[in-house]
Amino acid sequence: MEIALFSSRAPPSQTLSLKTTTPFLRSSKLPTFPSFKPPSYPSIRAAISRTKKEETVETVKTQLENCYLLAAVEYKGFTVKQFQDLRRSLPESSKLVVAKNTLVLKAIEGSPWEALKPCMKGMNAWLFVHTEEIPDALKPYRTFQKEMKVENEFRGAVFEGKFYGPGDFKQLENMPTRAEIYAKLLGSLQSPAIGLVGTLEAPARDVVMVLKAYVKKLEEESAGN
Repeated sequence: MEIALFSSRAPPSQTLSLKTTTPFLRSSKLPTFPSFKPPSYPSIRAAISRTKKEETVETVKTQLENCYLLAAVEYKGFTVKQFQDLRRSLPESSKLVVAKNTLVLKAIEGSPWEALKPCMKGMNAWLFVHTEEIPDALKPYRTFQKEMKVENEFRGAVFEGKFYGPGDFKQLENMPTRAEIYAKLLGSLQSPAIGLVGTLEAPARDVVMVLKAYVKKLEEESAGN
């Protein structure tokens, strides 16, 4: 039996050539096309965050209306319960607000309250006092400190456009009340009879000016002691 063997190798004359002269196929680089990026829109979370910041700034501005004193209290270390108890211990004329320094600074920018800039560090709670009786407004916090053994101190405050640092709070806490100032004023006016008569005989406008000047003098003397 004869078996025919066939080779799969093509004869040299029939070998296919893969060489090409086309420049496109010779290059290994593929054509590039400009990338397309979808337009970016602000996320819902970012919009909510911006709205909350705006609301906080407005809250601070509202609290500054008819505000006599604004103080920064060190917030770090408070527990939720302690902070809630502190808020309940304050009189109705005082409000305690937790807000970022940057937002408070934005709210007080360009106003006398801007003197609070030295307090813009760390986490703060902000005490807004809406009464002229400053010692009575600060006393609840001092009582809370002693009872709860809290070491958080006042970082500073602004009263009548003046900045009071942590070491100056005794001046604010020892200020006389309005009733004490008026009582002292009346006592001083009654002692020299001639001065009292001369004051009462002056025009009403002059009397008011004298009284205001004297009250201011007494307040300054008390603050200096």
